Amino acid sequence: MHIRGACMPSDFDIGMMFRCHNPPEQLITFVQQVETAGFDEVWIVEDCFYAGAVASVATALSHTESIPVGLGIMPAVVRNAAFSAMEMAALLRLFPGRFLPGFGHGVTDWMKQIGAFPKSQLTALEEVTTIVRQLLAGETVTFSGQTVSLDDVKLDFPPAEVPVISLGVRGPKSLQLAGRVTDGTLLSEYSSAVYIAWAIEQIKQGQQAAGKADEPHRVTVYTFCAVDENREAAYVRMRPRVAEGIASGQLKSYLDPLGLTEAANELAAGGLEHVQRELPDEWVAKLAVVGTPEECKASIEALVYAGADSVVLVPVEPNDRALHKYMRLLLPLFD
Repeated sequence: MHIRGACMPSDFDIGMMFRCHNPPEQLITFVQQVETAGFDEVWIVEDCFYAGAVASVATALSHTESIPVGLGIMPAVVRNAAFSAMEMAALLRLFPGRFLPGFGHGVTDWMKQIGAFPKSQLTALEEVTTIVRQLLAGETVTFSGQTVSLDDVKLDFPPAEVPVISLGVRGPKSLQLAGRVTDGTLLSEYSSAVYIAWAIEQIKQGQQAAGKADEPHRVTVYTFCAVDENREAAYVRMRPRVAEGIASGQLKSYLDPLGLTEAANELAAGGLEHVQRELPDEWVAKLAVVGTPEECKASIEALVYAGADSVVLVPVEPNDRALHKYMRLLLPLFD
């Protein structure tokens, strides 16, 4: 079902992530509980070196009735493009309308660790995404590029229609690429409403460059979420997660639109413990969904007003505890 707030501009979806850190044997129970709870989507992550996402998505789809299952994301360079298309086509035909695929660059260090780091990440992602979409459309493809090389390849069992393929990206060039070559973008954790609005502007630039200015483009947003009737308890759980991000120095894309990069760098210079101790609550609230049920509802609405079509909650506590809180405290506010 679609969960709608009384003052929302349009329908939007609320999903929940099965984090890759969880053992795969917990997946079936989790996705069944998420579907029963009334969430609109469930998303599965593929990171090195956890459980494979294609097998996990197939398992999730086969053990649920109707909930869409997202794969966000597959690193584009780790599989042959033709075989990625074959995997997607099989899932799209077996579970029509329920599979939400996604590609991304992959974490640089991991791609180097497995010998898959491309000459150009942008070119690799563009080639893979474009060729996979062509194969899923039933086309015969011959192509020789930096990353993809195919000779007269055509799927025997393409899906009935090409799905939305979301690109999990964050910087301006990659966001513009998403607007040019596909019809969906996945924005990761730490995405504020301000960042989402900025990212959509980059996507629109890409769409305009490709003559696609009027075409729909689905924006899915991951967000860490801690909800509690006790506001301080929620912040206590969320603060370490946001502090880790700030201390890592890897959040420039998310902090720049907020005007916080310089201050965050100064804070991070003191080390993780310093960040945890001095991190302003205001920053935590901008970079995550956190607080009382009413505060969390307002934060989700802000992400939707900024342009999110789907908001995927990423728990910062064990799945069963987080799911129970979302069911009891948060989802009823959107009925």
